[in-house]
Amino acid sequence: MLKYLYTTLSAASIALALGGAASAQDSAEPIIIPTHNWSSQVVMAYVIGGMFESIGDKVEYVPADSQAVYEAIRNGDVTISHEVWQSTFGASFYNAMAQGGVIDAGNHEAMTLEELGVPHYVVEQNLCPGLPAWEALKDCAAVFATADSDGKGRILEGPQSWHGDLMPDRVAALGLDDKYVVKFAGSADAIWAELESAKKEGRGIITFNWTPNFTDADGFDFIKFPAYSDGCRKADGGDGSCGSPIGWLKKAANYKFPKTHPKAYTIFSKISFSTAQIGQMAALVDIDKMSHEDAAKKWLADNQDVWMTWTK
Repeated sequence: MLKYLYTTLSAASIALALGGAASAQDSAEPIIIPTHNWSSQVVMAYVIGGMFESIGDKVEYVPADSQAVYEAIRNGDVTISHEVWQSTFGASFYNAMAQGGVIDAGNHEAMTLEELGVPHYVVEQNLCPGLPAWEALKDCAAVFATADSDGKGRILEGPQSWHGDLMPDRVAALGLDDKYVVKFAGSADAIWAELESAKKEGRGIITFNWTPNFTDADGFDFIKFPAYSDGCRKADGGDGSCGSPIGWLKKAANYKFPKTHPKAYTIFSKISFSTAQIGQMAALVDIDKMSHEDAAKKWLADNQDVWMTWTK
């Protein structure tokens, strides 16, 4: 019943609000939107697709690798990318731009951080004295040990496709590899399941996380590693000991998009989500357990005052 209500409410309210605008259309060819493997990105894909559909454009969604997607945009197999995180995807984005075929469609209001950290209760309960300073990790590896960590502290990273060996390189560069082991989660959902389990048991956990995210509301403390600077990562010639930058959140598009779908591209260039809005999208799935599609319909129905200003 709830799913039906959101579907009916969003369709009816959007149609009422837009009136005759839905008959307007760009190219008859569909706009191809990629979906990746974290909640806010997938919900936002359907939110943006809903905006495009509200002006009469066709939309298709395709699963895509979060690094290779920029090459797919460059080749025209995908039309846009709506969550380009500086720390993780900046290099792939700029490499594709340098080869031609990808354009920068502007930034979201939200700033980003992708980093290792601990749920706030770990700091609040002083499970590892000195956190969030990274040096505290030297003396409390046992607090973060798990059954699969061979007596070392476990650091739970995201899927290896996200960052490669960035975190193992950092752990080694900081001299922590004799006390900690990096394990890769199979998905974002696996990270959330581990966080929930650790919270119920009151145990220590170090995991990769990011902001904006639904965890912002619950409290999450990012570890303060040595400051990031250009070239500090191992892949860029540095020793890899630095932390992650506070970065931008961009939008990318195929260079033909402004010509084939000028109305949709104008909307896309105007879109600028805040930290709170992106967190809300993720929370509808990760906390409220809605499907990505239903979460997008609810978000669109509840936030017409936000997104309809971009479609005018």
